[in-house]
Amino acid sequence: MKDIKDIKRIYFLGIGGIGMSALARYFNARGVNVSGYDRTETVLTKQLASEGIAIHYEDHTGLIDKEAELVVYTPAIPKDHQELNYLLHHSYTVVKRSDVLGMITNSSFNICVAGTHGKTTTSTMIAHILRDSGYGCNAFLGGIAANYNSNFWSHERNVCVVEADEYDRSFLKLSPDVAIITAMDPDHLDIYGTAENVEQAFIDFSARVKEAGLLLSKYGLKRSGELKAGNHKTYHLQEAAADVHAADIRVNSGSYTFHVVATEWTLTDVALNMGGMHNIENMVAAITVAKHLGIDDEKIRSAV
Repeated sequence: MKDIKDIKRIYFLGIGGIGMSALARYFNARGVNVSGYDRTETVLTKQLASEGIAIHYEDHTGLIDKEAELVVYTPAIPKDHQELNYLLHHSYTVVKRSDVLGMITNSSFNICVAGTHGKTTTSTMIAHILRDSGYGCNAFLGGIAANYNSNFWSHERNVCVVEADEYDRSFLKLSPDVAIITAMDPDHLDIYGTAENVEQAFIDFSARVKEAGLLLSKYGLKRSGELKAGNHKTYHLQEAAADVHAADIRVNSGSYTFHVVATEWTLTDVALNMGGMHNIENMVAAITVAKHLGIDDEKIRSAV
């Protein structure tokens, strides 16, 4: 297979998925010829088409880009899909989305946000702070960021914020410099079988944090003592036993003002215009990452 940076034509099976569309946008932004199939037209596929990506909605081998150097598919594509079977049996290089994301991030500084809930909001918060502060990052998000109407953006800085998907153990293809685990609740039991297997996958994910990296997990997670990164910090909404937590939370006209308190630092009077105490907790994690990267306090406050 060619080096991922040398690919000139790429074809996506399931291009309308939230993770697949972010990858399609990544390659499109780099001038690669991008096309793909999805079962139904959606707001997202219309946006991709408006960005110059050719998409069709019929499972027909005659509509495949026969010159594609790389084919990316999602596990959601059924095994009897005509296009998938044609590509698998005609010498095309066919890989899963998680493999491509792993290739893209292989040589970058990676901030990977995992968790059975909370990861989309937290990864978006981190990416927004890095972008708004001028630090800069590439972002592969699992939802459409309202501020930018997109699930992907690019930057010349070789830093990637990635929503790390536990489905099909996809996140075990990533190599985080900073990893966040927001939750390890039972999910995707059709894949994992038991809650213990879900937890073990997150433990395995923690072991992929690079030697000099940071693991940040929510305080009180079951089996958190088994998480394996050398530098392991915890965060929480208000639990003072966590390494980082919020304090002096004040409510004013639907927004919150609070301090973020860590062992080594305190960021005072952070104002958050989002409802829900859980979003304060997500922001505590995002701010902790920003502080770890050395972003200035005032720039963090302004971005939030």
